[in-house]
Formats: sequence, C-alpha cells, structure tokens
Amino acid sequence: MTPQDAAQKFGTLMRYVSQLYVDSVSVADLTELAVVKLLEDLDPHSVYFSAEELKEADEPLNGNFDGIGVQFNIFKDTIMVVSPISGGPSERLGIRAGDRIVEVDGENTAGIGITNRDVMRLLKGPKGTVVQVGIKRDGESKLLMFDITRDKIPIYSIDAAHMVDNKIGYIKVSRFAKTTMAEFREAIATLQKQGMKDLILDLQGNGGGLLRTAIAMSDEFLSGEKLIVYTEGRSFEREDTFAQYKGLFEKGRLIVLIDEASASASEIVSGAVQDWDRGMVVGRRSFGKGLVQRPMRLPDGSAVRMTVQKYYTPAGRCIQKPYDEGVEAYRKEKFERYERGEFLTLDSLDLPDSLMYQTRILGREVYGGGGILPDL
Repeated sequence: MTPQDAAQKFGTLMRYVSQLYVDSVSVADLTELAVVKLLEDLDPHSVYFSAEELKEADEPLNGNFDGIGVQFNIFKDTIMVVSPISGGPSERLGIRAGDRIVEVDGENTAGIGITNRDVMRLLKGPKGTVVQVGIKRDGESKLLMFDITRDKIPIYSIDAAHMVDNKIGYIKVSRFAKTTMAEFREAIATLQKQGMKDLILDLQGNGGGLLRTAIAMSDEFLSGEKLIVYTEGRSFEREDTFAQYKGLFEKGRLIVLIDEASASASEIVSGAVQDWDRGMVVGRRSFGKGLVQRPMRLPDGSAVRMTVQKYYTPAGRCIQKPYDEGVEAYRKEKFERYERGEFLTLDSLDLPDSLMYQTRILGREVYGGGGILPDL
C-alpha cells in the first residue's frame, strides 16, 4: 500500500464517521488520536505536538519557568518523567526518572487522552503555589503522593565544578542545552587556573539534550579530526561528524561517570571518549537512547518529532537499545536490569560476541547492543 492509498483509506473512513456515525464526534480529536497511536507503534520516542506544545517542550533547553521541575513525555497515554530538573522542587522531593504521574490535584491523568498542553496546564503555575501529584513507580505497589511547591526552575547545565584535590577537577553536567558549552568552558578554565591536570566528568542522571552540544563537548577532549559520532537511517546516507577545533582538555587523565539515566547526548560523549581510549568510563550501563528525531510540520501547524536516524559511536556501536517488544517492555527494561543484578555487577550481563567491538587506539573490547557499557 502506498502512502497515497493509506491517506485515501483514512480520509474515506473519517468521512463515514463524520457523516454516518450514530453520535456526534470531533473529527479533529479523532485525527489527533490516530496520529498519536500511529507514532506510538513506531518507537518510544516519536511523538506528536501541537505548535504550542512544541514550543513548551523546548523550554528546558532554552530558559527558565515556574513549575514543578520535570522533563516529561507522554507514553501510552500516561505522563512519564524523563528526568527531574536538577535543583528543582521535584528532585528535592525524590521524584525519579521513569515515575508515572497518574493523578494531579485529585484529577486522574492516565488513560484519558492527555496532551502535552494538558500537562503544562496542570503542572505549571505561579511560584509558591502547591500541586499534589500521585505517582506510580516500578517496584512500589501503592500510589506515591507528593505535595510539590512550584518554584522558579533554573535551567543551568553545570550543577557543580570544583577541585577534588590539588590536581583533579570535577564537573557535573545535568543537561545538554543551548547554554551548556558556555558554562562548561568557563568551568574548565576556572579549574585549570586552580591547577587542574585531570578531570572527572559526571554525566550521571543526564538525560541528554542537543546533539550539537554533545558534539561540541566531545570536541573539547579529542585531538585532531577524530570521528565523534555518525548517524544512519533508511532514507538518509551515513553522516559523519568529526572533531574540528583544539579543545580545552585534550590532555590529562579523564574519567566519565555514567548510570542508567545517562542518555542520548550523554552517550555520544561517553561513547566517543571510550572508543578513542581518551579516558575511562565508570559507573553503570547507560540508558540506550540513540534515535535521531526530526521535527516535521503538519498542514495545521502541529508537528511530529519522528525518528529518522540512529546514532553510532566511532567504533560502530549502535547506542539505541532494542524496542521491538513494545513501549511497556521498553519502559520496564531499566527495572529488569536491577532485578538481574546488573546495577551491582557487570558479570550478570551475557553479551554475545556479535555485539563486541574494538576501541580505535588500543583495540580494547567494548560492547554494543544498547547503551554504553562502562569500563569499570
């Protein structure tokens, strides 16, 4: 069936519903529902936005706002916390990535066709006001209730930058936003003035952000014109991205800290560092989000962010973990890691030789199959 045939079939069905269905229905609402369901069946990260929702979804990458301080997506008609914003009220109360917000001020929010605009209406509000949210958390049988006092949410990228001793510096990066590199370069320069020779880069809990920011940060560590990342897709030829500039920290020992909440842009940086033997990656296996979404406008001004490519590390590893068993299995995958003991020891992993790759300089064994597997 061609796209034209599919469009004709859907259009004919909508005319039948509009003209003949027993009750009055909103064709616009039905169309939006169909679009959302279609994208859900493609992969967990292709999503639909109205024009206003698209702008609001970009707020964590741009400025500041009053709210509860979470980045979210809507998965299977449920508000899913992608990550709490560092320094925000939700993080302070212990709300976690993967939590599902199913109730807001006594109002059910799951399974009702909730939209991004609905979420913004419910969760954003003036600083100092209180909102009560009910959360379902994997491993918890009861609904968890939180009273969250809304606050001004600062969108800073560098949570901490200090010297561990007289030679080792530490920088905690919480997101990859438009302003991240200015903050990061300032932090590097400040620590170098204090005598920093070696660096611990903490990307734990960093859910990602802008691709160009991840590339720019990787460029600060890699000398020469080394490959940082490449992308491939069914309708797109391979696109390679290389280091271009003399970085601020091309020499000196480097450790990158990651965990199961380090995703996307965090995995590009840690993968490039690992594959070029530039430093050691320490912690727990990263999330495994390596899909490239492209915003595409629809005729009514709405848009979709549709997956068009996948990310690959310099050694050829696909960052994206499998999603062919559906969104529910995809969502529970991190919890299954915990159950099989992966959070405690990497020996619990049984990785086939087909997923083995070699680093570009020393030829060390590294593995693909989803996420970045740490060295230690």
